[in-house]
Amino acid sequence: MKIPFDLVRRYDQPGPRYTSYPTAVEFDGESSLSAMKTIWGVGLEDARTSDHVRGLSIYLHLPFCRSLCWYCGCNKVITRNPTAADVYLDYLEKEMDLWLNRMASNGPVRQIHFGGGTPTFLNPSQLNRLGGMLHQRFSIDNDTEFSVEIDPRHSEPDRVAALANMGCNRASLGVQDLDTDVQKAIHRIQPFDMTEKSVFLLRNAGIHGVNLDLIYGLPLQNRSTFLQTIQKVMTLRPDRLAVYSYAHLPDRIPSQRLIDPETMPSADEKLGMFVESSESLVESGMEWIGMDHFARPEDSLTRALSEGSLQRNFQGYSTEARTDLIGFGVSAISQFDSLYLQNEKELDLYYDRIDRGEPAVAKTLILHDEDRLRREVIMEVMCRNELDYEAIESRWGISFPVYFEQELERLDPMEKDGFLVRRERMLELTPLGRYFLRNMAMVFDAYRKVGTSTAAFSRTV
Repeated sequence: MKIPFDLVRRYDQPGPRYTSYPTAVEFDGESSLSAMKTIWGVGLEDARTSDHVRGLSIYLHLPFCRSLCWYCGCNKVITRNPTAADVYLDYLEKEMDLWLNRMASNGPVRQIHFGGGTPTFLNPSQLNRLGGMLHQRFSIDNDTEFSVEIDPRHSEPDRVAALANMGCNRASLGVQDLDTDVQKAIHRIQPFDMTEKSVFLLRNAGIHGVNLDLIYGLPLQNRSTFLQTIQKVMTLRPDRLAVYSYAHLPDRIPSQRLIDPETMPSADEKLGMFVESSESLVESGMEWIGMDHFARPEDSLTRALSEGSLQRNFQGYSTEARTDLIGFGVSAISQFDSLYLQNEKELDLYYDRIDRGEPAVAKTLILHDEDRLRREVIMEVMCRNELDYEAIESRWGISFPVYFEQELERLDPMEKDGFLVRRERMLELTPLGRYFLRNMAMVFDAYRKVGTSTAAFSRTV
């Protein structure tokens, strides 16, 4: 598909990825302590939905990395001291108990995800300890989707065995790009055979769900070399493939200042990488789930899309729509139906809060009905590639065309540009429109309309 450059130029603007709505930039630090005193004082059940069949998703942030990748915007701590993880596990254990002491029921765990940093910074003994901490406190069984982010440079057989032993059944491997010059330009040397060996070790240990993460828009990349990366990683037969857009924000991420801006691909070239890659992936049999995620037809993510249970949370696309997310660790985010919480981002502040017997929360956001309504509309766009007016109306008791009259008018130019088709009582995204998904979702974002700065966001194209 050839996308005219004038469309790229018109729609390429900073905007949210909508892993939540409202987005994390709306979280409030000023009222966090008073809000948390209220929530923590009465117990957490009131912060959760009254529908007690909902289960839990658990996110653990493990921030340590042995070396700095210049492109990376994750909250991380660079160290080669292995004992740092022992101290951190002590505090994770205390934090889990702080939560559990205030929850009347924690329900079945549907999903677990370890992010970072680099979770495989932990050695086998530390991973075994972490697995024990979770299994002692939460209801985890063979149906729980248990995923861990893997650095193929640190995925030795004993580490992989420890992950399998704790119940891990899905792994996401950071690959980014296979071109040697690109790897040098981002300070991450990772030959293909290293990734190939990691995939073999994981599957041999019984961890059969393999996700590969790539990034387009990195320095020295072009359409030809990135397509070669796509074709090469597909020989590993990943179950899922994430093709993320690189967000170059050197004012916010100091390590990105080490990247030569003259080596960055143009917006047109960058979009071309994704267009050609997505077409190649679909031709190879992968399903385009949405935005930057692809999966095999038999994968649970594809089933969730067809069954209507696909959602986005702070980890991206997820298979479980009826879960509350609890985040443990520095900077981790928890997400309930009407409440978002984010932990302290600095390790010392995180430790200090827990030492005082307090939740490590630094920011909160209490959602009102207007937030929840708009969240549902935006997530319909992001997760369904359509917008069914009647479904929204029946749940919220509104007339969609009346309530969102201004928003529907703002979609007129996008309809003329071929991004969507209006049906009777619904909108459908076109194949072209899927490349501009975030732009369409932004139309329904009340916070963007009232003049909130978009400087904190990556570009939409």
